[in-house]
Amino acid sequence: MDAAVLDDIINRLLEARGKPGKQVQLSESEIRQLCLVSKEIFLQQPNLLELEAPIKICGDIHGQYSDLLRLFEYGGLPPQANYLFLGDYVDRGKQSLETICLLLAYKIKYPENFFLLRGNHECASINRIYGFYDECKRRFNVKLWRVFTDCFNCLPVAALIDEKILCMHGGLSPDLHNLDQIRNLQRPTDVPDTGLLCDLLWSDPSKDIQGWGMNDRGVSYTFGADKVSEFLEKHDLDLVCRAHQVYITILVMSHLLESKQL
Repeated sequence: MDAAVLDDIINRLLEARGKPGKQVQLSESEIRQLCLVSKEIFLQQPNLLELEAPIKICGDIHGQYSDLLRLFEYGGLPPQANYLFLGDYVDRGKQSLETICLLLAYKIKYPENFFLLRGNHECASINRIYGFYDECKRRFNVKLWRVFTDCFNCLPVAALIDEKILCMHGGLSPDLHNLDQIRNLQRPTDVPDTGLLCDLLWSDPSKDIQGWGMNDRGVSYTFGADKVSEFLEKHDLDLVCRAHQVYITILVMSHLLESKQL
């Protein structure tokens, strides 16, 4: 992708700073190019990213474009800081297109400094219902939504920071026995209804149980602090960092589940 074209896209997207709700209308061809180029970068990089601190970890954005711009205002625009986003870029909010386009543009411009994981809403069966499909159809067409679906199917699903912090959108899985299983997950892929990939994007911690439990979402599991400690000890990790709820959740060895807004 031509560097001048990419910079122009980023600059136009950033013009909405300080103007909450302002739409930025990229062309369909520009958006297609963002999807196609970023998709190739995702596939060139591993499914379990191996990253180094310092890096800023960010939770669900859900189409709240003004929040994303404010986040960059506080944390610094790339490449002033390295970023890892934990998924759920689209749906619910009114500006999923601006949100995902800026994130993909930064991924293309700074592929070794800016990282995006897959959330459960980066899945056609979910964002078909919760807003992204309708936004694509209203502002462009259904074909463009399908281009995004192909891109989302290539996103990595987890990251390991300094070999000690495991990050994903959802949580642990009873099927996860070693980290090579994450590395070996095939892409491109849709999100299945059960299994390791589903759990990494859907499961939730619970203070109220031990072991594995039913999930009120109707998908995947909940897991207790005992499972967190067991997993961390087995893999010599310090903590698990996940999103999927209002706060990013830090799961630590001490059997405590700490909610922190990072």
